[in-house]
Amino acid sequence: MPYSAFCLFKFFARFRLSTEGNFAISTAVLLPLVLITAGGAVDVAGAFLQKTDLQERLDAGVLAAAQIRDPSQQRTTVLSFIAAATKTSLTPATNGSQSIEGQDTAFQLTLDVGSDGTLNAGLSTKYPTNFLPIAGINVLPITLNASALSKPSQNGCIYVLGNESQAVLINSGANLVAKNCTMYVASTANPAFIMNSGATIDTAKFCVKGTNYIRNGGTLANLKTDCAVSPDPYPSLPEPTLPNNCTTSGTQDGSTQSIKPGMHCETTFNGSPTITFQPGLHIIRGRMIINSNSTVIANNVTFYFPDVNSEIRMNGGIKMTASAPTSGPYSGLLMFEKTSDAGNNANKQQYVFNGSNGETLQGIIHLPNRNVTYNSTTNVSSKITLVVNTMIMNSSKWQVEPYDGVGGGSNGQVRLVR
Repeated sequence: MPYSAFCLFKFFARFRLSTEGNFAISTAVLLPLVLITAGGAVDVAGAFLQKTDLQERLDAGVLAAAQIRDPSQQRTTVLSFIAAATKTSLTPATNGSQSIEGQDTAFQLTLDVGSDGTLNAGLSTKYPTNFLPIAGINVLPITLNASALSKPSQNGCIYVLGNESQAVLINSGANLVAKNCTMYVASTANPAFIMNSGATIDTAKFCVKGTNYIRNGGTLANLKTDCAVSPDPYPSLPEPTLPNNCTTSGTQDGSTQSIKPGMHCETTFNGSPTITFQPGLHIIRGRMIINSNSTVIANNVTFYFPDVNSEIRMNGGIKMTASAPTSGPYSGLLMFEKTSDAGNNANKQQYVFNGSNGETLQGIIHLPNRNVTYNSTTNVSSKITLVVNTMIMNSSKWQVEPYDGVGGGSNGQVRLVR
């Protein structure tokens, strides 16, 4: 045994056996140990209670935020749950993320979205101690994690939101096979939809909010009227800021085109080229015209339309393969448009899909301000969620499966996964 330890041991042995001495000295020696033991237990219990409360708040916040796609709104939603519990206010942190500050304690939140759409949250804070500073412990660290996953319910593939007469028109030759999908028609007008002879609609459910319709023949499986129609599953999407300059504009010549991400302004592709859109965000401002017999390849791509007059106009004979990104702020989004402007939303416009040589699409197509006409012939199953105002289906052969990639919606099934 080291000499210093031996001396200390002998001192405490004599102290224990001594019947003399000053009680004040004894108290002075023992009191810090008592305070550290008893007070430390109080501090640890307080930290545990705060951790339990914050975990419940974080779980609730992540469940709410998992139904939102806009990253800034997700963060604000989670922080609001924490702030409500701690009576704090939201302030931006210096590193560009957001935190909440309250009295002497700061809470730092991190959020990220996994490749499967899981929203992961991490929360860290420090619990200020009252007794443990005697032992040099001023704070106790608290670290929390929560993850939630939102999936659109009932395998909705097509949402027709317009409450107007003839919101869906199914003409002769239309053939939709979507045995694992629900098609929602929100119209309560008379008629909500019209189906003509020679058409086939084979869905898991053809759910119509109204009760009036016209059916002139054809095959329509699993029609449900007076049905509880799900609302727009993507009411809040992250809209990009438009750049100052156009990446491409005007006429593009050449049999092979490789298009970089950016903003494309009133662009026309001459001839019948093979057009490859490189991965990333492509903002279509004005009309982009792709002529007949062209081939379009757009993998890990998002197309964004900043107003209702912007579109990709594909003429007949187009062959198209397109898929949405699986990560990033636009994960799951193949095509979407600006919906934050009331004037834009009030000015519904037509959008025509004409890829008559076949198209394979995967992702969310969110065009609630468009009256869509679908002429495309699709020989390979597409995995999509399509949101439109109205729809006309002409001579189309269309096979659809539910989009099972990253996505979320206000009517989705949300669950904690961690």
